[in-house]
Amino acid sequence: MTEANGALLAVKGLHAWYGESHILHGVDFEVRAGEVVTLLGRNGAGKTTTLKSVMGMVPRREGSISYAGAQTVQLPSDRIARLGIAFCPEERGIFASLNVEENLLLPPKVRDGGLELDRIFELFPNLKERLSSQGSKLSGGEQQMLAIGRILRTGARLLLLDEPTEGLAPVIVHHIGRIIGQLKKEGFTILLVEQNFRFAATVADRHYIVDHGRIVDMIPNADLGANMQKLHDYLGV
Repeated sequence: MTEANGALLAVKGLHAWYGESHILHGVDFEVRAGEVVTLLGRNGAGKTTTLKSVMGMVPRREGSISYAGAQTVQLPSDRIARLGIAFCPEERGIFASLNVEENLLLPPKVRDGGLELDRIFELFPNLKERLSSQGSKLSGGEQQMLAIGRILRTGARLLLLDEPTEGLAPVIVHHIGRIIGQLKKEGFTILLVEQNFRFAATVADRHYIVDHGRIVDMIPNADLGANMQKLHDYLGV
């Protein structure tokens, strides 16, 4: 089920706080089923807080977050996960003392439709080769693959990816871009936080610009070239 306008995820007037710090100031955006949408902005703009708010990981939220027609702004994160949303954090959250297989099998399946291990290994052959390796022995790229592969098992259909290319070698960035494209073809919806707008341009349908806790613009990917000066002004690059 989606909103009347076709949005799978609709965020309206979202405010968020960490203690006394007011981080989001009325965020509005939507993601339609099957889209890849990015949140672009400078460090500290509120991008990660937006993802965590959707996932229910911020202590105080106000406003409206609707997923597949269900209002979630008052739900705890475990209930939100069971609706079919998964979050892959920037720090990846790999358990260093567990091997690759144990990390993959750790999250529970929350809904039907999760990818089986064989399919995950087709997407990330490196993981199959490193199946018995401890998380602490993996490269940064392998850890990122593992973090994404882990949430694909859960049955989630909306994936929240926070800086998946941060600090990775270009060849790994390219591989992750291909994986995002493949997941889109398989019907996943992806909301992506990125600093690298050149990478974002290779995978996304639309880009929302976040600045000082607000959405200040939306640029369709097809119009990115015509808006480069505006993008440079927003991002300071």
